Amino acid sequence: MKLSRNLLAMVLLSFTVLGATPVFAQLNDDLIEQAILSGGEPLQQAFDAADRGEWHKAAKLFPPLAEQGNVGAQFMLAAMFNEGMGVKQDFQQAAKWYAKAAEQGLAEAQFSLANAYHEGKGVKQDDQLAVKWYQKAAEQGFAEAQTNLGIMYGLGRGVKQDLNFAKMWASKACENGDQSGCDVYRMLNEGK
Repeated sequence: MKLSRNLLAMVLLSFTVLGATPVFAQLNDDLIEQAILSGGEPLQQAFDAADRGEWHKAAKLFPPLAEQGNVGAQFMLAAMFNEGMGVKQDFQQAAKWYAKAAEQGLAEAQFSLANAYHEGKGVKQDDQLAVKWYQKAAEQGFAEAQTNLGIMYGLGRGVKQDLNFAKMWASKACENGDQSGCDVYRMLNEGK
C-alpha cells in the first residue's frame, strides 16, 4: 500500500518535473563558448543579440547558422520557437531544430526533444521516444534528464516499469545536484 501511495506522489511530482525546466535556463556557458568557437563572429553576434534581449535581431542571425549545422544555433533557434522569442511560437519548428541538435549529441537538445515527445508538443506524443531521448541526455550526465528518466521507469511510461532503474536514475540525478531527483529517490526508497 505504501508503494502505491509513493507512486501516486511520484505521478503528482512528474506533472511539475517533466518538462518543467525553462529552455533558456538550460543554456550553460560551456555550450555558448563551444558554439561561438565553432561559429565565429556571426554566432557571437547572434548570442550577443539574444543576451541583450534583441530577439528579433537574433531571429535573423541564428537561422543561417543553424542551417549550416551549428549545434548551438540549432538549439537557440529551437528554444526561440518553443518560447516565441523573436519569432512566432511554433512547437513543430522547435521540435525540428531540437531534433537536429539532439542528433549531434547536445544533451540540452536531447532533453528538450524528450520533453516535446512526452508532452506531444510539436510532435506526436510518444513516451517511448521520450525515454529514448531522456536516456541519451541522462547518459551524458544531464541531471534533469536523469530525474525524468527515473520517473518514466518508476511509472512505467514508455518503458516497462522497473523500480530499480527508477532508483538508479533518480540517485544519479540527486548526486548531480537535481533536487527533484533527490525527491523522487526518497519517495522510491520509502516504498520499500
